[in-house]
Amino acid sequence: MMLNTGSTGFMLLATSLVMLMTPGLAFFYGGLACKRNILGIMMQSFVSLGLTTILWFFVGYSLCFSGGEGAILGNLDKIFLNGITPTVMFGNAGFPELVFVAYQMMFAIITPALITGAFANRITFKAYIIFLIVWQLFVYYPFVHMIWGGGLLANMGVIDFAGGIVVHATAGFAALASVFYVGSRKYKDSKPNNIPLMAIGTALLWFGWYGFNAGSELNVDGITALAFLNSDIAASFAAITWMIIEWIREEKPKFVGLMTGAVAGLATITPAAGLVSLHVAALMGIIGAIVCYFAVHLKNRMKWDDALDVWGVHGIGGVTGTILLGVFASTAINPAGSNGLLYGGTAFFIKELVVVAGASIYAFIFTYIMLMLINAITPVKVSDAEELAGLDISMHGECAYDAIH
Repeated sequence: MMLNTGSTGFMLLATSLVMLMTPGLAFFYGGLACKRNILGIMMQSFVSLGLTTILWFFVGYSLCFSGGEGAILGNLDKIFLNGITPTVMFGNAGFPELVFVAYQMMFAIITPALITGAFANRITFKAYIIFLIVWQLFVYYPFVHMIWGGGLLANMGVIDFAGGIVVHATAGFAALASVFYVGSRKYKDSKPNNIPLMAIGTALLWFGWYGFNAGSELNVDGITALAFLNSDIAASFAAITWMIIEWIREEKPKFVGLMTGAVAGLATITPAAGLVSLHVAALMGIIGAIVCYFAVHLKNRMKWDDALDVWGVHGIGGVTGTILLGVFASTAINPAGSNGLLYGGTAFFIKELVVVAGASIYAFIFTYIMLMLINAITPVKVSDAEELAGLDISMHGECAYDAIH
């Protein structure tokens, strides 16, 4: 296969955009956190850039994308990125496998970092490091391989264009499990410390999501453009829908709500970005905003202390988008996809529904048990005194501002 400079250049750009999402997530969460925990939660995102890269280099890429056809995990043939050189091409895609290694690594970096918003202010850094490694090995890597690496679920005909199941459903329900395990914060009345910082994070996430979704076509063609525009349409419709709901229910349009709605729309369209029409993307944005908004309010009524609404936005957004993919997917839009329920694809709809439910349940159960086991090694939850002082000082000996009031 000859090198296609256009595809190679585009995929390098898409990889860079997805990398930018992790700092964007850090700003998003950092703006929402209280003043005493800004650096702690931002560090949980940034440390994934380093640690996940090392894990991906050692075994991650091999377990996800080497061998294992029809299986749950790949093999270790590409451990330490063995045999991957600048001259080795990735299938028939027209770009070096090195580019694919980097692109998928960026997905691996941000996925566990998404979970951190749920247990903000409550988990020790040492326990988080163990969590970051073990969760990828036993949750993220298996689902990557089974769906994107030619494994079991791919052979069954399950489709996830850019991560509704692999990224958002697993991370969202792992987040909920972590909330159940660590319990509520002692001091829950803190407000976002810096909404403009959250806005910078939202902008970086929205911008980076074009690489996340459009890049998942792994080519430069009409479907790439469709996934790009579908992402923006869904985010925009969801942002305005969320704002309108809050305006009606709370009598004021909220900036935080507008930004949260945009992220909910992006999470919802992710599994379907290159598989549905522009009109369906708009509808998915509206539905995603409505469902995620009321999921967040359900969480509040149930007193589940998911501090930054990871379950309600990412988890429920990913599940909703996957189910809607099973309804609206059309081979008239993307011949490489499948027909959804509206086009006679009842079997495809059932598969998507069952797999997203199964992935969510597995991520929830495994995460809860994993936290119990980590706690036997090192305390998972911070002490009341450490929580009161804030994780910035108690865990890291630093603070974001000269004076904290």
